[in-house]
Amino acid sequence: MFGQDEDDVGVLSATGVAPADEVVYRALLERPEATPAELAGALGESREQVNRALDRLRSQGLASRLSGRRRRFAATDPEAALDVLVRARATELDDVRRAVVGFAEVFRAAKDATGAAETVEIVTGRHALGEWFVRLQHGVKHEMMVLDRPPYALAAANPVEPVSLAQGVHWRAVYTPESLEMTGAATEIRQLKEMGEEARVLPDFPLKLAIADRRIGLLPLSLDLATTQVAVVRPSTLLDALIDLFESYWAAATPLDSDRTATSGDSPSEDDATLLTLLVTGLKDDAIARQLGLSTRTMRRRTRRLYELLDASNRFQAGVQAARRGWI
Repeated sequence: MFGQDEDDVGVLSATGVAPADEVVYRALLERPEATPAELAGALGESREQVNRALDRLRSQGLASRLSGRRRRFAATDPEAALDVLVRARATELDDVRRAVVGFAEVFRAAKDATGAAETVEIVTGRHALGEWFVRLQHGVKHEMMVLDRPPYALAAANPVEPVSLAQGVHWRAVYTPESLEMTGAATEIRQLKEMGEEARVLPDFPLKLAIADRRIGLLPLSLDLATTQVAVVRPSTLLDALIDLFESYWAAATPLDSDRTATSGDSPSEDDATLLTLLVTGLKDDAIARQLGLSTRTMRRRTRRLYELLDASNRFQAGVQAARRGWI
């Protein structure tokens, strides 16, 4: 490679421009025009190397030869020239994506023909679980169902879900109270709900589960993620049972959002309805306060006021009375 100490040389490799050619291109950009000899002298490289680089840059539309007997070159407008290269590479990647679909169909057909496609595939360990969960999210087209609880194979924050939601995937998640107590979880779940996630909370369910498009499920067989075996479940009566299990938990869980608006009379305000919902989920006071953006002292003061309104002395009684009144 030509002698150059810019840290970011090679950034154009993604467009098909070799790092050595990029060095020449950068030098050419700094001059209205230049001969190969001038560039070679400035870069400390041989004229032959520079000539070859200039020919490649010309073929890629990044340099043009000026008229006249002497070989003189000028850089083309990088915005226009590089945009052409980027679009060309994007077209190539689209072709690859289409080919991948075909490859996958051939792969599945071969497995089906040999009986190698297992209804339940067992993989092992935290890395495999995290990798499969990402694959499920990238592949989902219509619906994702998730039972979410710690511990997490990857970071608790999920950067893939917003992309799926933006593509119109119907995403339902049931969280344990422990999920909501993780640092940053309250803010993230609130943002995901704004993007379209339906979120509910249910105490004490003992497993983690993800099901994509009702066609493939991911079930860790224990919560010790360092050594756990993970079942990848394909269409079968077992997958049907897991779907039914999710639906039963979903029906029993408490919605985390409230569609109420502030009202007068016997109905609670939107803030009070949200507080009641969080109280009956089993969240600790500190976690509820974080969800609501309140201090723990203020949250407890509002809770006591709700208890008085509902003639209740604890969370259970408050939940029963609120449900009877249709407040939650």
